[in-house]
Amino acid sequence: MGLPYSEKVIEYFKNPKNVGKIDDPDGKAQEGSPACGDMVKVYIKVDQETQTITDVKFESYGCASNIATGSIITEMAKGKTVEEAKKITWEDAADELGGLPPIKAHCSVLAIDGLRSAIRDYEERHGLVKEKEPTTPEVVEKRLKRVMNPMTGLDVIRTDLIHDISVEEGVVDIHVDLTEDHQFANAIKEDIKEKIEPMWDVEKVVVHFVE
Repeated sequence: MGLPYSEKVIEYFKNPKNVGKIDDPDGKAQEGSPACGDMVKVYIKVDQETQTITDVKFESYGCASNIATGSIITEMAKGKTVEEAKKITWEDAADELGGLPPIKAHCSVLAIDGLRSAIRDYEERHGLVKEKEPTTPEVVEKRLKRVMNPMTGLDVIRTDLIHDISVEEGVVDIHVDLTEDHQFANAIKEDIKEKIEPMWDVEKVVVHFVE
């Protein structure tokens, strides 16, 4: 029985492009979690005058499809403007790879989400968000659905790890149902801050742990 991957997927898996981390990126994002089987981090550098993505790299934890799609979307995004890169879809990535097994389609979705989140991070950090939605507890909760609970591989909202969110005058208070000395407390705190701090009207994020 042959492998369920195209020759191009195998090639990008064996010889991935743009692997690594960009120091001081203009935008970055992480999607997924090693605990749930697949994770991808995406970093971008953007020319401020032309809004062109001059460099993009990724780090991957997962299967051949995860690595291949991370590689292909970075190739597709490099040299495009931010607006052009936003339009890259998971179908585009899968087509470029000569198709993916249906059970692995989520890998291309994960990579595209990583690229789009890195672009959003860039726009938020540089005041380029066009539609400025006020930050409310509901908006924060939605963003926290992208923060993984390492103990389960699911997000911190679905696993009821967050039990209170308040937003007042630019300060976001988040209560986490873990003790401060828990082995994953600091990682979750940093991930929460990374997701919330760039939001255009947020001045400070305070993460509280249970006593």
